[in-house]
Amino acid sequence: MRELVFVLYEKEYFSFLESSFDYVDRLVDFIEQDIATFPSKRTPDKLIKFGSNYVYYKANKHTTWYIFFEKKDNRYLVTYITNNHTEEINFL
Repeated sequence: MRELVFVLYEKEYFSFLESSFDYVDRLVDFIEQDIATFPSKRTPDKLIKFGSNYVYYKANKHTTWYIFFEKKDNRYLVTYITNNHTEEINFL
């Protein structure tokens, strides 16, 4: 996730590096605290390579993050993270 911080900053989504860290921290907090309780959905066949299930996190009015994962015995393995600015999401 640290790489995401720098990508967002370098692409000037954030003017300050600290703001980029805060943004990514909120995404990570959502995953760690809410993935088990947030209603998940089954991944469509066209995107199954990313993981069997997914949840979404609406970061702001422009960006929604999609977190794909596998679940076994109340354990979660995040397998892919993307957002609504990618073509793959058209299959959801």
